[in-house]
Amino acid sequence: MKKAVLVVSFGTSFEETRRKTIEKCEEQIKEALGDYDLFRAYTSTMIINKLAKRDKTYIDTPRQALHKIYELGYNEVIVQSLHIICGDEYDKLKEQIAEFEDKFSKLTIGRPLLTKIEDYKEAVAATLKDIPNLNDGEAIVFMGHGTTHPVFSAYCALEYAFKEQQARAYVGTVEGYPTLENVMTQLKADQIKTVYLMPFMLVAGDHAINDMASDEEDSWKTCLIENGINVHIILKGLGENPYIQELFVEHAKECVRANN
Repeated sequence: MKKAVLVVSFGTSFEETRRKTIEKCEEQIKEALGDYDLFRAYTSTMIINKLAKRDKTYIDTPRQALHKIYELGYNEVIVQSLHIICGDEYDKLKEQIAEFEDKFSKLTIGRPLLTKIEDYKEAVAATLKDIPNLNDGEAIVFMGHGTTHPVFSAYCALEYAFKEQQARAYVGTVEGYPTLENVMTQLKADQIKTVYLMPFMLVAGDHAINDMASDEEDSWKTCLIENGINVHIILKGLGENPYIQELFVEHAKECVRANN
């Protein structure tokens, strides 16, 4: 029986962070699922089109990748999501996978990073292993992407999970709730003077580089400094964290066990 694992992320047009994050996750999944052949897809058509035009690099959508896998004669397929939450991109992925349910003898999907309650606890523990020790008056602020999808509350649950582990961590989003303004209100109430600013995203791409860490007047860094808070930037995507990589590996392994 021919077996394939299709690793699907939103994607990125930044080569350096892709190598450190998406490719590292893919490598770890491939190593753990040794008899599965590895394939890649992005859910962002914007990123796919940009890479094709700029770099002549062609990345499949999940639908295109699954069609190729089917044409190559694979019987068992695991689709492992590298998305952070079960939002619009994950819904899009599930819709495309559903079109192929009758094409393979086994077709399963590995869940995003934050799905079950245990996922939040494990992701928080993994993230805390990769941040500096905080002194009094210091905290870490995470920038999530955010969404208008009903699962927007995942970011509030994430901050709660950090607090449950006694971490001085705050979570805001670029495109949703909580906002940076919500975070700054909490920082002032808690008398936080210094923050470490880090993306809670798979890759440190456009949002992290420009919306979070740049010197532009509306960046998170600039807004925090203007509000009297010292800022240290941690420009690392979650995909660089080996403990986060291992969580995605475990989600893929669960699919293997379910298939046996």
